[in-house]
This record gives sequence, C-alpha cells and structure tokens, in this order.
Amino acid sequence: MVQTTPLVDRFGRVATDLRVSLTDRCNLRCSYCMPAEGLAWLPDERVLSDDEVVRLIGIGVSRLGIREVRFTGGEPLVRRGLSGIVARTRALDPGLELSLTTNGLGLVRLAGPLAEAGLDRVNVSLDSIRPETFHRITRRDRLHDVLEGLQAAADAGLGPIKVNAVLLRDVNDDQAAELLAWAVERGYELRFIEQMPLDAQHGWTRESMVTAEETLERLEKEFVLAPAAEPRGSAPAELFTVDGGPATVGVIASVTRPFCGDCDRVRLTADGQVRNCLFAREESDLRAALRSGVPDAEIARRWVSAMAGKRAGHGIDDPTFLQPDRPMSAIGG
Repeated sequence: MVQTTPLVDRFGRVATDLRVSLTDRCNLRCSYCMPAEGLAWLPDERVLSDDEVVRLIGIGVSRLGIREVRFTGGEPLVRRGLSGIVARTRALDPGLELSLTTNGLGLVRLAGPLAEAGLDRVNVSLDSIRPETFHRITRRDRLHDVLEGLQAAADAGLGPIKVNAVLLRDVNDDQAAELLAWAVERGYELRFIEQMPLDAQHGWTRESMVTAEETLERLEKEFVLAPAAEPRGSAPAELFTVDGGPATVGVIASVTRPFCGDCDRVRLTADGQVRNCLFAREESDLRAALRSGVPDAEIARRWVSAMAGKRAGHGIDDPTFLQPDRPMSAIGG
C-alpha cells in the first residue's frame, strides 16, 4: 500500500485539486491573453509526453491525495491524444472528478469521445454571444463553432456545463445581463471572472478592470440576485440565485475579493513545472526528474517540498507585486 502524504503548505492549506496544462498553444487570440500574432510556443521536446503526464497525475493521486483533475491549456482540445490521457487518468481511480477548461472549438468533434473516456464535465470560456464582439475579443470568427460545441457537450452529458466570461471595459461590459439571460435559458452555469494580470503583453491595470461589484450592479438592473445558500468552501466563485432560483450565477473576484485562504489548487505546466499558485514567480521542475529516472517516491517528495513554499496570498494589492513571467496560456487555468 502506497503511503499518502498530503500536499500541505505552511499555512495548513491542503491541495487536492490538480490543474494540468496539456499545451501552451491556442487557436484563439483573445486580447486579454496574448497578442494578435500569438506567442512563441514551447518546443515539442520540452512538452510532457502522454506517458509523463499520466505518470505525474498518478503520483498526485496515489501518493499526494489529489481528488480532482482539471485539464487546461492553452487550449487542451488541440492536444493530440487528449481522449487517451483522460481515459488513462480515469483508470487511475474511478472516483476522481475529471473536468476540462476549453474555448469550445473542437467540442463538436471531441465531446462524445471525451465523455466515453471518462470526462465528467467542461468549463467553456465565452465572453460574448454577439458575433462582432466575439470577433473583436478573440480575433477569430468562430462564435458559431463555440455555440455548437456547447450543445455537443450538453448532448454528451458533460454537465453541469459552466461558462466562464471576462468582462472588458468598453468592449463587452454592457453585455453581462444579456449573457446571463442566454445562459439561464440553456441551463448553463455562468461565471464572471475578474480580468487578472496574466496577459502576455503585461498591459493589465487595476483601473481598467471591471470589478465584481460593477458586474453585480449591472446584473441587478435586470435580475434579482441573492447569495446562494450552499457553502462556498474552496470554490473560487461566489454564487447568487437568479430571480429566486434554481439558476445561479457566479462571480470569481480573484483581484478584489481574493479567496487565497481557502485555496486547494496546485498546477502542473505543460513542460512539467509545479506551480503552487497561479501568480507564483517560482516553479519546481519535475520533468527533469522524470527524464533522469528518479523514482515516484522521490518525485512525490519534491512535489511536497514545492508546495510547502506557497505564499499566504497572491499579493496583487501589494506595491511590490510583479506579474508572473509566464502568461495564463503557458501556466494553465
């Protein structure tokens, strides 16, 4: 029997939710994430192989107490072998919660195979249901593909389907209520996320960000919102019932209402680096250990050590805060 050592930090928080980035590549060019010309992608030889990804997840599950795995990117649907990775992860433990965060492109083709492989649900990023606004944000005319992908995910049983939206000032911040009405009608769970300082261009400013408070004010002009009764726990979203329920809307206020004290997440980048916080400026290399023949027990020990150094909070409000060198697309959501 393999002994389990929890991924606990010096503040007593225990990580049980593993976010696994499968690629830094993406087929959209969202303005708040990367420049129009894209980025210099990781060389193939630096990206973890399917076997390496599954081995690290297996170490997390069997030795470190991981109970939830979310596959992210970049855009994870562009990763060849995705369904196989999901199936092999499911085989590690039937009780794992497996989810995927995606921009929705490719779900028409992959929703069925992913469900068959054992994926439980998807989170789809969608900032507008207006074609012209979608094009302005993503620099691609692909809204119809995302909408069809959402329907394919619903048909495949990958629910509850959550939709993540970022409001940008003077771009789509007037569309919050429209998005919510659309989501409620279709049974999707909408989550508004404050824009975070994780863009490749380092152009984020606190002043230009649409805050959670502003988002709620916009929604309350057309809906009656009330705090949801269910406890939030370690979930990042504050939930509100919409017009008495049962529909809810969530607000993830990572900047203005940080929830670092309840964080239970740890991240693994596509090139095998452990990040104990989305905003960490330090990483711990597990890829080198994998490729040099280090046994699972030693890799687990290094992972535990990496987690122990997690800071109390992300420090965005601290005058000394520095944005991570890697953008969100290279870190994983």
